[in-house]
Amino acid sequence: MSLSNGMETKVLKWLFKTESDEANSSLRPTAWYVALAKTDPTDSALGTEVTGGGYARQAATFTVAGNNASNTSPIEFPEATADYGTVVAVMIMPASTGGTASDMIVHAQLTSDKAISTGDIFRIPAGDLDINIS
Repeated sequence: MSLSNGMETKVLKWLFKTESDEANSSLRPTAWYVALAKTDPTDSALGTEVTGGGYARQAATFTVAGNNASNTSPIEFPEATADYGTVVAVMIMPASTGGTASDMIVHAQLTSDKAISTGDIFRIPAGDLDINIS
């Protein structure tokens, strides 16, 4: 069984939009942060998040169209002051720090793994972080 296209859109709007007229808004996260992971997260476990070297989760906002939510503006992490290692995935979290797997909203592997060295800046262009329900 799967959701209809119309219901997929409603779920994404409920999760990623902050309109006051959306039902049950108190259950929805009020902020979304992109976290970088060095190991693959799963539906029941966080990936190993990058630490140190000036790393910090970055806030994101989303636009919903059909069954797709995508970041409305570029997401740029601070310049690495030390090697992060190889980033293989991203996780969307409801807070700027901490959390458990049950707090994780969504996760995805990168199209290509990215080694982050001192001086590198990890960027996600606007519209390139897509979250689909199908």
